[in-house]
Amino acid sequence: MENKISQFKELIKQSNNIVFFGGAGVSTESGIPDFRSKDGLYNQKYEYPPEEILSHSFFINHTAEFFKFYKEKMNSLKYKPNITHEKLAKLEEDGKLKAVITQNIDGLHQKAGSKNVYELHGSVLRNYCMKCHKFYDAQYIFNSENIPKCTCGGIIKPDVVLYEESLNEDILINSILAIQNADMMIVAGTSLRVYPASGLINYFTGNNLVLINKDSTPYDYRADLVINDSLGNVFKEI
Repeated sequence: MENKISQFKELIKQSNNIVFFGGAGVSTESGIPDFRSKDGLYNQKYEYPPEEILSHSFFINHTAEFFKFYKEKMNSLKYKPNITHEKLAKLEEDGKLKAVITQNIDGLHQKAGSKNVYELHGSVLRNYCMKCHKFYDAQYIFNSENIPKCTCGGIIKPDVVLYEESLNEDILINSILAIQNADMMIVAGTSLRVYPASGLINYFTGNNLVLINKDSTPYDYRADLVINDSLGNVFKEI
């Protein structure tokens, strides 16, 4: 493992246009549960399956139930960035890292100091009235009783991409452009099994593809370097 981490450090040293693409595993070391592991949200018991609760149709048809789950399970305000978030912010500050592309909605990359972050699935930090489009912060949503309402009476919807909803086209295009221009791509904390996000790796034509994940992924065979370890163990050495 030491040899692989040394290799990783060397690749970073050689690269000047790095893109980081991360999933739930980036934030689990901050204490935020993931979705698909044995202890993840999808393997816990609820009145409705979490995949159903986090869908557009459930939000529309069972809004009160949606917010009950959302406020209990999606509140990331109490969590702090971990070593991976911090080291990525430092790599950006040093001019090495050009973009962070994340599947997470917790806002921890920005909290750590990253500036150029593309949030594929949106963010709990942004919330808008469905009627007048007025902005509300996350504190307002998580502290509200029952269904959060705007001053105009409209329902406030978190700016997160639910099942049955499309990804934001501008964010997707900017993510693709960042990947196409990169000379190194680091993919970490994701199983690369969820489409369309997993398909982004196909746009990379640079020199070095590095995959960091505790478990193997369907794209391991394409990587120049695969590290099967926790992100904290790897990034604390950078």
